[in-house]
Amino acid sequence: MSLLEIENLRVEFDTSSGVFRALDGVNYRIDPAEVLAIVGESGSGKSVAMLALMGLLPKTAKVSADKIIFAGQDIQALSAKERRNLIGRDISMIFQEPIASLNPCFSVGFQLDEALKAHTDLTKKARKDRCIELLDAVGIPDSKARIKSYPHQMSGGQCQRVMIAMAIACSPKLLIADEPTTALDVTIQRQILELLLDLQKKTDMALIMITHDMGVVAQTADRVVVQYKGKLMEEAPVLELFESPKNPYTKALLSALPENAEGDRLPTVSDFVAG
Repeated sequence: MSLLEIENLRVEFDTSSGVFRALDGVNYRIDPAEVLAIVGESGSGKSVAMLALMGLLPKTAKVSADKIIFAGQDIQALSAKERRNLIGRDISMIFQEPIASLNPCFSVGFQLDEALKAHTDLTKKARKDRCIELLDAVGIPDSKARIKSYPHQMSGGQCQRVMIAMAIACSPKLLIADEPTTALDVTIQRQILELLLDLQKKTDMALIMITHDMGVVAQTADRVVVQYKGKLMEEAPVLELFESPKNPYTKALLSALPENAEGDRLPTVSDFVAG
């Protein structure tokens, strides 16, 4: 049985130039303990889809779907309060730009504690112990002192680790990582990916990795969904996708990898996809 099933998800925004359709009937499925990569260029609707699931799109967005089922629950039938209780406890998300996502006015310990206070019955002391345990789990040294630090006192990589700690605080069944290595140097990118995969294996949580980087897909995913202009182009197990892509857009993404270059010029999407 799938952990999450989404059918015919559509998202539209009213703009000054008319209605913009960000998602046009996409389907997603992820099983327990599976790693699913959603890949595509900027503007393909990857983040919008997950924000729609989390209920975090602005009120101006028009969201509809034939089905959104998580762990047997119909999310669309939940009240606002029931959905808030579910989000953050059973489904968590790591957002892009960790420094921008953390509140500069509060210590990282305070921000970790907020999630625990909202979704658990732990005592104040137990929550503090859990915060220290979480910082240890994501590889932040001297965690007892670091819970008093503010985001500006930490590096970008450390802030990303704090975001991961916040996301796993309540042991979610599904973790969504939205471009988790954006703006980090190559060495730190690898560390963050290894950390996410290690946590995923230890806890058996499902992991959705949103990325435009096919190298990240190859390192992390069991299965891949490829999107373009708000539509699903292709879905396949990761090895099958890399060895025999079916859709022209998928072929374009793979051909644009530096290691696949022929001559001085890399192919572009327009070489494969019209319109």
